[in-house]
Amino acid sequence: MSEKVSFFKRRKKLLIVLAVLAVLGAIVIGNLRSRREKTVKVTIDKVKKQDLTSIISASGEIKPKKNINISAQVPGRIIKIGVVEGQEVKAGDFLLKLDSAQYEAIADRDQNFIRAANADRIQAEARLKRDKNSFDRLQQLFDDNLISKEQLESAKAQYDVSVAQTNAIEFQIKQAEASLKSTMDNLTKTTYNSPIDGVITSLQVEEGEVAIIGTMNNPGTVMLTIADLSVMEVEVEVDETDVIGVALAQQAKIRVDALPDTIFEGKVTEIGSSALQQAAGGLSTQESKDFKVVVTLDNPARKLKPGLSASADIIVAEKTQALAVPISSLVLREKEGAAKDAPAAAREEEGVFTVEAGRVKFAPVGKGITGGMMIEITSGLKEGQEIVTGPYASLRELKDGVLVKAEETKETKTP
Repeated sequence: MSEKVSFFKRRKKLLIVLAVLAVLGAIVIGNLRSRREKTVKVTIDKVKKQDLTSIISASGEIKPKKNINISAQVPGRIIKIGVVEGQEVKAGDFLLKLDSAQYEAIADRDQNFIRAANADRIQAEARLKRDKNSFDRLQQLFDDNLISKEQLESAKAQYDVSVAQTNAIEFQIKQAEASLKSTMDNLTKTTYNSPIDGVITSLQVEEGEVAIIGTMNNPGTVMLTIADLSVMEVEVEVDETDVIGVALAQQAKIRVDALPDTIFEGKVTEIGSSALQQAAGGLSTQESKDFKVVVTLDNPARKLKPGLSASADIIVAEKTQALAVPISSLVLREKEGAAKDAPAAAREEEGVFTVEAGRVKFAPVGKGITGGMMIEITSGLKEGQEIVTGPYASLRELKDGVLVKAEETKETKTP
């Protein structure tokens, strides 16, 4: 009996040893297989919440809100200039004067013509009254059959001539008065006063020069420019892909090249409704279009000057503690089972590769606003999940189930 028990004990020990050896063999074989499987080195980060600010940047130049060019309205030689460039002026202050001798002479001629015409009108009215009385007497005599019809008709014709002459003189007087009004208007246009409070930002003429008026093909002489520097704007050009996100009253930060240490605040006050013409002659092109956007500065400094180069960062959206991932982690790939004849947008989906137990899996995501190098994720991920963020060459080749290994970065290296 004891021999039989001993036999069973030895047999049991043998079975245990064989089981242990089998497990060890499986582990060894598994390790060998995993070593033979290709491992892709990638950078890994976690999905986290952070504040995002979406910004559209554009460049342009500083301009005053009110910028008035004083151009010649009548031709004439400049005989006096009362301002200098950079001078502050008030509305109504004298700016410059053109030679007015010609217009004064024309005004005197028109006035004298009116006086002479008024004298002629007095004579014409006297003749008209005389001829009317004569016609009335002859009409009475004709009614009494004391004169012939021919005599009556002759008196009537003379009366009609007097009426016509009187009316002609009246028309001449009105014409002369209109001419005098035009001459006096031209005379006032020889003296130029400031229409607004502002600063002379440009003085382009000198005393003795002849100012000319503009025509359809030739611009007139712009003698000087007045700007109200109390309200300053930045006029920038925004790309057509970005202008859709711009809205009135959005906040903006302005940087001026000449004042690199100062950041100005402003608001969007104007958005162009049509694209700016880039091609010569106004012809349209296939190139990207730009739209004019105007940002008005809240508190412009007096040292700002029109024409300074500037850039505007327009804040189009903000999110607090939004779930975000690096933009570099997004991958665009074809949907499984998508029809080949479907539109590209329907065949493709955008997402990220998540990392679980050392292997990757593609996860489609919903996107929100973009802030710097980060993008908001509205669906598809949870906070704390590990995702592959790069490099681009590895992301492009990754597939579901691929074994990955975290690449050591400067931040993870020990000092």
